[in-house]
Amino acid sequence: MADKARLKQGIVPRILDSWRRPGEVVRGLDPMSEGALLAVLMGAMLVFLIAQAPGHARAATLDPSVPLAGRMAGALTAVMFMMPLLAYALASVTAAISRLTALRISGAQSRLALFWALLAISPLMLLSGLVEGLIGPGAALAATRLIAGTGFLFIWGAGIRALAMMP
Repeated sequence: MADKARLKQGIVPRILDSWRRPGEVVRGLDPMSEGALLAVLMGAMLVFLIAQAPGHARAATLDPSVPLAGRMAGALTAVMFMMPLLAYALASVTAAISRLTALRISGAQSRLALFWALLAISPLMLLSGLVEGLIGPGAALAATRLIAGTGFLFIWGAGIRALAMMP
């Protein structure tokens, strides 16, 4: 209960806290209903879709053979339909692997850790999208994507570890 009292309420404060104390944030969200887990995942995917718009706009300007609408339609299909299926599959595999190790987390806990990590890195995905749209490929884009990827692995791993340590 002390962890829950220390954590701020609301999505944005929790996302910010996830970069400092990811385990506490994820532990404080457990248990979460399946509907809420799906909402977290779809919210993250929506932000990821929005983050891709500047890069697609730049690409459509540089190569008008594929219009922006076509690029965004493809991104919509990938991000809002395919990525959630892959996220559920990855969470299921993670839960199955955890049963073979000392971690022992449930399927719902595995989904919570993964989906929250995706939502927690969504601000960096927005930044990466802006960098891609305004600056284009280069060191700045690589750096923002590296930070986002490392942050994702850090938050996801800390979430799994915190949920595995729960009594």
